[in-house]
This record gives sequence, structure tokens and C-alpha cells, in this order.
Amino acid sequence: MTRPTPKDIKPIALVAGVPVDDEIATRISNAIGPAFEGFAAIAGSLPFDLEPAGYVLAQTQKVSK
Repeated sequence: MTRPTPKDIKPIALVAGVPVDDEIATRISNAIGPAFEGFAAIAGSLPFDLEPAGYVLAQTQKVSK
């Protein structure tokens, strides 16, 4: 598990149906990078993987009150 770069994030986001531009891909990389680095010691032993496109999706959804 390695920290994703903006170049890695753009196609993943596109496949997830949430296309992002270069600036947003960079923000995602900077935001989730520490999580990848923190989990590096136990990479491969967790039953899930971090998925960068979910970051934009979570930030763009409207919350109903």
C-alpha cells in the first residue's frame, strides 16, 4: 500500500463516477496520504482498502435535516 499521487487518483475517481480536476486530485492526495502512511506498517493485513474517490463523494453530498 503506497500513498496515491494525484495521477493515481484521477482515473480512480473517474471510474467511480466522480471525475476530479488536477487541483482536487492533489487535495485528495494530501488529505488521505497520511492515512496510507499510518497504515503502511500493517498493510495487507486489513480486510479493507482506502478508496480515494469516496473522499470527494463524501464532501459533495448534501445532508438532509
